[in-house]
Amino acid sequence: MFAGASLVYLWIKGKKQAQFNAENSPKPNKNKPERPTAPEVMVQCQSCKVHLPQSEAFTCDDRFYCSKAHLHALDSKGWVGDAQWRMSPNQDARPENVIPDLVVIHHISLPPGDFKNQSSSQHIVDFFQNKLDPNAHPYFAEIADQKVSSHFLIARSGDLIQFVSTQNKAWHAGVSSFFGREKCNDFSIGIEMEGDGDSPFEDAQYQVLVNLIQKLAVTYPHLQFAGHSDIAPDRKTDPGMYFDWKKFQKETGILPERLPFGLSPR
Repeated sequence: MFAGASLVYLWIKGKKQAQFNAENSPKPNKNKPERPTAPEVMVQCQSCKVHLPQSEAFTCDDRFYCSKAHLHALDSKGWVGDAQWRMSPNQDARPENVIPDLVVIHHISLPPGDFKNQSSSQHIVDFFQNKLDPNAHPYFAEIADQKVSSHFLIARSGDLIQFVSTQNKAWHAGVSSFFGREKCNDFSIGIEMEGDGDSPFEDAQYQVLVNLIQKLAVTYPHLQFAGHSDIAPDRKTDPGMYFDWKKFQKETGILPERLPFGLSPR
């Protein structure tokens, strides 16, 4: 009997405790909607188009990549993932069935020799996009109407900027000839080094150039290399005496025969 009474007492006590808890627990606010759980934002890899959570993606500018390999590669449309993309209108299609097999190295600074100014690289971007303000500098008034571009620009800071897909023709070489082959724009990739012919280039620029060549070589394994002065000797002097061809060859591992004009400064 005593055991039975104890059970009844515990049952009554538990019921009262449950009633107390129910009466004293916070009441839901019917006028305040419940906050929904935000779904994971999904993005698409610029290279392979796979979808993945944004929190897991690698980014450059406003683009997303599923892996570092895709971020740091030349994609199937001829764009480098970790470059800044600033598309130039100064381009057109390569001749049918022509695959680039030449890299032409240039130098450029705007205004000339003023590459220490932080705005210099932006002036080059504006120039290649036909946005250069002719009133910003007397020299700009002379060139603002020119329609030129390059595939890549390597700024003094080491920033890599791409203007044209490697699958298309950039307008960088002009009247030119490479061992009897005219119109080098048709079969070449142009790389501009920010600088002039009177100053050494930065180590950061060489490092980015080497990385870029390695990426290009995956898609274009038969590339040869020349300076603008090699293919247009009567008109051009770039990249100039201060471009270190020996350093370039050593750090890229390019075979000497791929540098038909040699390794001497010129």
